[in-house]
Amino acid sequence: MPYGVTYADADADYNDADAVIFGIPYDHTASFKAGAREAPTAVRRASYNFEEFHFEHGLDQHLPVLNDYGNCDDFILPEDMIGEVKFAVGPCIRDGKFPIAIGGEHSVNIPIIQSFPAKKIALMTIDAHLDSRDEYMGTPNSHACVTRRAVEHLGIKNVCAVGVRSIGREELERDDVVPYVTSFDIFDRGIEWGVRKALDGLKCDRVYLSVDIDGVDPAYAPGTGTPEPFGLTPLDVKKAINLVGDRLAGFDVVEVCPPADPAGITSVLAARLINEARAVYGRQLRQ
Repeated sequence: MPYGVTYADADADYNDADAVIFGIPYDHTASFKAGAREAPTAVRRASYNFEEFHFEHGLDQHLPVLNDYGNCDDFILPEDMIGEVKFAVGPCIRDGKFPIAIGGEHSVNIPIIQSFPAKKIALMTIDAHLDSRDEYMGTPNSHACVTRRAVEHLGIKNVCAVGVRSIGREELERDDVVPYVTSFDIFDRGIEWGVRKALDGLKCDRVYLSVDIDGVDPAYAPGTGTPEPFGLTPLDVKKAINLVGDRLAGFDVVEVCPPADPAGITSVLAARLINEARAVYGRQLRQ
């Protein structure tokens, strides 16, 4: 059952829902600023800021029909978090519903991707970091290992990161570098070029999109655990969601850190990006 506030218009029963939203309040592998565990509540509250009508899509927000599962239980060890998220999100995926997750740190994406059948979807992340380490700070399930774990499940031709501008030397000095598109190239060539380059390199047609809010420049999204300058704009990310379009198989927003976001603008942006993904998926249902 939902804890406290639910996401705006997410009042359908699970069986009647096209899409299900999950809060995953986990940040125990955070390496700079902790606090992302508070994001599910903050983003849900921010969701009441918006009109119920997406005028640019010609859609009311009730499409898709949305259920709010509530929050997964919090744990200390990432392995326990992974088990909990698989228990919560796995049935949604097996039932053919559209999963939407609010992190938490980016490690919450690991069990979601592992809940899809192997090599049946691709993962595209929007992220300042490549997050492709084998392990970080003693665990292979850190927020810095997300794309590496995805590669193990989906294959390297089904993973790409967009908006990257921070990569560790050990992530590049290996034979199986995770494909990426830098924010610098996007500045020069445009977000349409960057997303199409990423999508064209993916083998699977269906794409799960994971938005680490630090992929957005901290001038627009200061409330995040590991801010990195020279990022994408919010409009870039909106365009990216629409460019994925009918290929969209699921969505999450992670690494919103409310304690670092006293004005709440990062939570508002996260909720608006969730609504954008809902609208894009809603267009699929309307066709």
